[in-house]
Amino acid sequence: MEKVVNEAHRSKFQTLEQFYTSEDLLVFDIETTGFTAEHTALYLIGCAYYKNRQWNICQWFNQDGRSEADILEQFLSFAMNYKYVITYNGDGFDIPYITKKAKAYGMENTLAHMESIDIYKQIRFLKDVLHMENMKQKSVERFLGIHRLDKYSGGDLIKVYQEYVKLPVKTNKQLLLQHNYEDLEGLLDCTSMLAYCKFKAGCLLVRKMSVRKNRLLFSLELEYQLPKRLTIGLNDIIITGFQKEATINAPIYTEELKFFFDNYRDYYYLPAEDMAIHKSVATYVDKDFRKKATADNCYTKKDAIFVPQYETLITPFFKESSKDKLTYFELTREFLDSDSLLRQYTSHVFRHFLAAKH
Repeated sequence: MEKVVNEAHRSKFQTLEQFYTSEDLLVFDIETTGFTAEHTALYLIGCAYYKNRQWNICQWFNQDGRSEADILEQFLSFAMNYKYVITYNGDGFDIPYITKKAKAYGMENTLAHMESIDIYKQIRFLKDVLHMENMKQKSVERFLGIHRLDKYSGGDLIKVYQEYVKLPVKTNKQLLLQHNYEDLEGLLDCTSMLAYCKFKAGCLLVRKMSVRKNRLLFSLELEYQLPKRLTIGLNDIIITGFQKEATINAPIYTEELKFFFDNYRDYYYLPAEDMAIHKSVATYVDKDFRKKATADNCYTKKDAIFVPQYETLITPFFKESSKDKLTYFELTREFLDSDSLLRQYTSHVFRHFLAAKH
């Protein structure tokens, strides 16, 4: 077994401290000769950890093909000091693989006591939003503008490792270690993408709101810094963001809309007035001027300035027809003066956009 420790190169994208206490985090990645733990070998485990105010990378290398148990034991012992384990698709591969190997050797799996943070699972919804071909780690790195020295895939290096075990050539060892090292550095960089998740969750402050020519304009201050500029649009909504600033430009409508009552069986419809009234009041209306309401005509109408909402966020809400999924709420002073409602609405718009794109 061979252990190698190096400092990680500092990158502007290494912003994990935005989201977590760095000292609690263990970032890890493994290299294997295949996907199934029962029939393949674990030949390299790498992890990044924060110590002495910098990120460091430690790698345990099964250099002779016989040290699998040793590197696994060393890693699991090291991991027990941390609260969170960070991976890229680790819930799907790395962690189950390590779990099976630990069980096969009768070792305590210390990862089982840690909270898993799988970056891939958290950011994969961004694929269509950011117009990315896929959400593989290297694709995310390219999106961020990160360029690797390593040109190999994990699959390419299986043969390189097998050749190294037979004939230890230094250049092959460097290829193996370099690939894992850059996987870890790249993973540290990819965590900056979590800022988009925080935007989606409503981690923001509405700095300014204004109404201009049937548009509602929000100027936002984000709690977490976006790694790359964001410009997206859908259904007349425009969202832009860069670093810790963002804007949302959404439509508003000045028109007549309908408020539909819940239980139409308790109402009568008045055709002359084109409105519904409760049956307790309808008893005073001549029978010739009223009829039992239906779901489609059980409403009252209102002229106002309305704001669209894509799920029920603010009530009362209005519609054009009873079957419409899109609803509207009235633009009121209460809404404009409420920091909480403004924050909820901006987050709501962003979530709707992401859901539609996804």
